[in-house]
Amino acid sequence: MHTRFQTKVSCQLSIVVPMFNEQDVVGVFFDTIIPQLELATDDYEIVCVNDGSIDSTWEKLQAHAKQNPRIKLIDLSRNFGKEIALTAGLDHSAGRATIPIDCDLQDPPELIPQMFEKWQQGYHVVLARRIDRSSDSRSKRWTSGNFYKIMGKFSEIELPQNVGDFRLIDRKALDVLNSYPERSRFMKGLFASLGFREYTLDYTRPERAAGTTKWNYRKLFQLAMEGFISFTSFPLKVWSYIGATIALIAFAFGGWMVFKTMMWGVDVPGYASLMVVTCIMSGLILLSLGVIGEYLARIFTEVKGRPIYIVMEREGFDE
Repeated sequence: MHTRFQTKVSCQLSIVVPMFNEQDVVGVFFDTIIPQLELATDDYEIVCVNDGSIDSTWEKLQAHAKQNPRIKLIDLSRNFGKEIALTAGLDHSAGRATIPIDCDLQDPPELIPQMFEKWQQGYHVVLARRIDRSSDSRSKRWTSGNFYKIMGKFSEIELPQNVGDFRLIDRKALDVLNSYPERSRFMKGLFASLGFREYTLDYTRPERAAGTTKWNYRKLFQLAMEGFISFTSFPLKVWSYIGATIALIAFAFGGWMVFKTMMWGVDVPGYASLMVVTCIMSGLILLSLGVIGEYLARIFTEVKGRPIYIVMEREGFDE
């Protein structure tokens, strides 16, 4: 099975942490997560991916890595985005089980020993589900809830509601994920597409430990659009139904106009009604072309075959 970076399994548990401008939280993150990892197993590694940070994140990671050889570092050549940074970390993880986690500690490390225990009981994937998101804004909870509802209705896979990237993945499942070649990556959807034997743990989402979120509504909308387009062809197929409906209406209207002309003669056509029909049809045509363009843009990205990410420097890995 082909992967972008073939890693030999060398430990029990890998933690994968994408980071972008997280200088304020690096120390707190390691101080919090390492005791929890040691409760689960003493055979672990922490793979940190610096996603083109422009603050002192990389320097602080290097300082911690010098003190703890279990910390391994990947420095990407620029900011590729969280989904790609997470992909780079998963490619390089060497654990029999792997847990992606955000460094802001809104994914509580206290769940790691429970997740590891469930994995030892034979589960291939252990999901962490947020049952209380009161720490998020009301608008974010509303948009997130509606996104999961839309995905559940139209997606070709079942996307677990209120489950993020924070989960445990067995090596068997991770090898399958690492063989996925696509460059437009919606990781929650890719995780959900794996299947395997799952168990779900519930938790309450806490406040961010330090720093500020790097997400805004524009980025969240782009991520939602990526997920929707990557895992459903409904936006393309729906235009066949819209076109057929409009064609039937047009034929019916045309038949009515012929009958009306034959029975009562020709009326002077109205400018307003003509403009309304023209504007509606033009809008539908442009909207359908936009949907097709979204899919075509992703095809264009895939066929170029460029590397998903570029590693500028690695530290702590066996070359």
